[in-house]
Amino acid sequence: MTPPEASPAIETTPQPVAPLRIGNFSGFYGDRADALREMLTGGAVDVLTGDYLAELTMLILARDRLKDPNAGYARTFPRQLEDCLGLAHERGVRIVTNAGGLNPAGLADAVRGLADRLGIPVRVAHVEGDDLTAAHPGVLAAHAYLGGFGIAECLRAGADVVITGRVTDAALVTGPAAAHFGWGPGDHDRLAGAVVAGHVLECGTQATGGNYAFFGDGDVRRPGFPLAEIHADGSSVITKHPGTGGFVDTGTVTAQLLYETGGARYAGPDVTARLDTVRLHQDGPDRVRITGVRGEAPPPTLKVGLNRLGGFRNEVAFVLTGLDIEAKAALVREQMSDALAKSPPAETGWELVRTDRSDADTEETSAALLRLVVRDSDPQVVGRALSGAAIELALASYPGFHVLAPPGKGDPYGVFEGVYVPHGAVDHIAVLPDGRRIHVAPPQDTRDLDDVPDPVLPEPLPPGGPTRRAPLGLLAGARSGDKGGDANVGVWARSDDAWRWLAHELTVDRFRELIPEARDLPVTRHVLPRLRALNFVVTGILGAGVAARHRFDPQAKALGEWLRARHVDIPEGLLTHLPSPLSDPEVRS
Repeated sequence: MTPPEASPAIETTPQPVAPLRIGNFSGFYGDRADALREMLTGGAVDVLTGDYLAELTMLILARDRLKDPNAGYARTFPRQLEDCLGLAHERGVRIVTNAGGLNPAGLADAVRGLADRLGIPVRVAHVEGDDLTAAHPGVLAAHAYLGGFGIAECLRAGADVVITGRVTDAALVTGPAAAHFGWGPGDHDRLAGAVVAGHVLECGTQATGGNYAFFGDGDVRRPGFPLAEIHADGSSVITKHPGTGGFVDTGTVTAQLLYETGGARYAGPDVTARLDTVRLHQDGPDRVRITGVRGEAPPPTLKVGLNRLGGFRNEVAFVLTGLDIEAKAALVREQMSDALAKSPPAETGWELVRTDRSDADTEETSAALLRLVVRDSDPQVVGRALSGAAIELALASYPGFHVLAPPGKGDPYGVFEGVYVPHGAVDHIAVLPDGRRIHVAPPQDTRDLDDVPDPVLPEPLPPGGPTRRAPLGLLAGARSGDKGGDANVGVWARSDDAWRWLAHELTVDRFRELIPEARDLPVTRHVLPRLRALNFVVTGILGAGVAARHRFDPQAKALGEWLRARHVDIPEGLLTHLPSPLSDPEVRS
């Protein structure tokens, strides 16, 4: 018997997977409350992410949990969700947030209770395993930075809302992208592309003109929140909803890419993204395409953030007005030092801030500030001792004596420290909507972080020619921020010729000259030619971190703006033809 002929195979062409539109509605704990509704109603979006956690936030939540064991999460998130949960459900928009903080299970329960009360059939999942506090005695909180694959497990199981604790900020984007496109741990280039997009989104409106060096280039009175159109190959387009404020161009995206980063290797728990491979292209108004991102296996360890109580802190600011500012400051310093000698604090710091002007036409502009900051493990030493000494001088010190505010009892301050543990020391768990607990395996392929070889610098500008003494910021943008006790300052040029000058002008030694606070500290310069950027890491400038409030600008938010305001000798040809941000369609190497 002759077998029947087999039916001819029908060749099919795989259909491309649609881009995933991921938006952001929160860049920190305290961001605009109406942003979630704005993102839900402003245009098409598939996933909305909310980033609530920072080093200081973890300390705040840890102190909340000391008062109430059921606390420890961002309390503003349920209030935002109450107004928008039904709208998100109607539109099929999933929500992923790290608002769970120190208690993601508690927040997940609160969201379920809210959904039940509102009568909305929402499936809620959460991610846990980051809490390592029990393994670090004496700290208020110890949490590992998890990756995005726990989030991906929750979404694959049908979760509408995913609550996490301490994950990397970019994991809020890599998790949904991995779930949508079916990426696995070995898809390093694709994951790295999503990490870069996630890093751009994580701080909300900082990608759409907020806190931007050249804020005059657009209307930034109320910037819209950003979103990323992520493609299956890991490339993306950064944009925002039509009609919202602010703007998106290669400059705003560059600024955010440099924020709180270091060298060319940007390490995370899922992948190490190579920032020196990023290419930016203006893809139309308010659209910047990110391509070319390469990824490498993640490092063999996870970062763990430790928050502990450092002691107690108090501050008083004496107002010195008019003539003899230096002499008035010397007098009150001597008087306070004599008084505090009876019970000297462990740390005493003085800073004279010369905000006064000669022959000023207002009293305020005639005044300088003398700041006294004290720290000690005993709250009495920085509380009553300081208050009493300062108040007793009210009628017995320099002419015009007054303070900005009377010193209080003294506040506790925290200390942040980053340590590292093997991936296997963390039990990364996805708790699915039906209660099943899925263990997320650590990466099998890891790679130690090595320094990238120094890239070739661009050809310098021809020597000679006239120069003009002018602020560095006429040619370069900057954005700065904190990582524990360190600060980073990212600086980028707005044209190819300005980059040729900047790359050779702004050396480590020149940086130290312009920022005297860094003269005795380790400073590392990283060169990112494709972004026309330099990234400086200043080790130790923030002391024990933001919670310790070591300096006037404790998070180094304005360090970059101070650098831009410093005057340098700039070739006149660069100042004659200052480019607009859109004149160069592509940032090239």
